Amino acid sequence: MPIDESRYEYVGFWARVGASLVDTLLLCVILYPVLTLIYGRAYWSDPDLIKGPVDFVVQLVLPAIAIVAFWIARQATPGKMLIHARIVDAETGEPPTRAQAIRRYVGYYVSLFGIGLGFFWVAWDRRKQGWHDKLAGTVVIRPRR
Repeated sequence: MPIDESRYEYVGFWARVGASLVDTLLLCVILYPVLTLIYGRAYWSDPDLIKGPVDFVVQLVLPAIAIVAFWIARQATPGKMLIHARIVDAETGEPPTRAQAIRRYVGYYVSLFGIGLGFFWVAWDRRKQGWHDKLAGTVVIRPRR
């Protein structure tokens, strides 16, 4: 069933930025004590971005798994839930498949190219799709106000 644009609106750039900030803050609140517990306070003054395999897993792998799991289970991360937004298949309006969720996450890295142009694309696109959405075949919607 296609997306009923009389009932749903595509979520724009600034709302999605706000949702991302909430998610980032939540990740920081979780990761700060974990990384401090593992590496000590000196971790935060070390200039190396990745301190080893455990750091790589905690900083990059676990957050990726959590984000994709939220997209599959809830169609949204906590930040998107806060603004009543959800990720759906762009053609059917159904929840994204596992493959779409994974492609969408990998698409985040593609969206970073060109100083984040793929994320800014949300501001100009008719359906408010970033490059990561286009690659995955998804859109972000919420009930019309």
